[in-house]
Formats: sequence, structure tokens, C-alpha cells
Amino acid sequence: MNKENKKINAMLIFDVVGKPSEYLIETLENIIKKIGEEKGVSVKDKKVNEPVLMKNQKEFYTSFTEVEVEVEEIMHLAMLMFKYMPAHIEIISPELITLDNNGWGEILSELTRRLHGYDEVARVIRAEKNILEKKLRELMPKKEKKEESVSQ
Repeated sequence: MNKENKKINAMLIFDVVGKPSEYLIETLENIIKKIGEEKGVSVKDKKVNEPVLMKNQKEFYTSFTEVEVEVEEIMHLAMLMFKYMPAHIEIISPELITLDNNGWGEILSELTRRLHGYDEVARVIRAEKNILEKKLRELMPKKEKKEESVSQ
């Protein structure tokens, strides 16, 4: 099997929410541009949909883009998933993708590395939250005591 036959075509869907509506189109265009600059990835087609006002919202808009990419190998598609977090991925071709144990090892190692990174961020945030709560509890009694002495 030659290198050309190993290429993978996939459709990625990205959705965004925000305001103003012009910013959503700019954000989606930037995502597409960055994807096209990734190693082993080429953008074959794209469709950016016009933003629409969200239901039950007066200011927030939503939009999405469909981006067809061609990647040299499955690891490049996995990296797009980890880096850009599309809402949906559909592999268009080939019908069958074989992956040896080294390929699986690379993908699973990258997934594990990312999960450890997210876990570390969650731990730091949890520790900072505990510190802030402790400081807030230390300040609250002082404020209540001052209010009591002023009202007397």
C-alpha cells in the first residue's frame, strides 16, 4: 500500500456561541486557517454557516462550520481532535483503517498525556478554590462583628 492510499478524509464540525455575530464567523475562519497550517493536514473544503440568534436569548448567536480535511495518518486526525475539540468527526474514507500496535500506542499515550494535563489543572483549581474559601471564611466573621458593633 503506497502513502497516497493511506491518507484519510474526514469531516469535522465545529460550533461556537457568542456575540457579536461577526465574531463567530471570524473565530470559525481562524480555526479553519489554523487547521490548514497543521503538519500532515490539508483542508479540502469548508462551509461556514451564518450565525443565528439562539433560542431564548436576546444577544447570543450560534454558528458552525463543516471542514473537510485530508490527513496523512490517523494520528494527525487524533491530534486535531485533541487540539481543536470538534463537536463531531466523520471519517469519509477509507472504509477500513488498520493501525498497528505502535500507532495505537501513540494515540493512547497522547490521550493519557492530555488527561493527566487536565487532571493537573483541575487539582490546581480545586486547591485555589479551597484557599479562596478559607480566606473568605476568615473575612466573613470580621465583617459580621463590625456590623454588630456599628448597629449597637
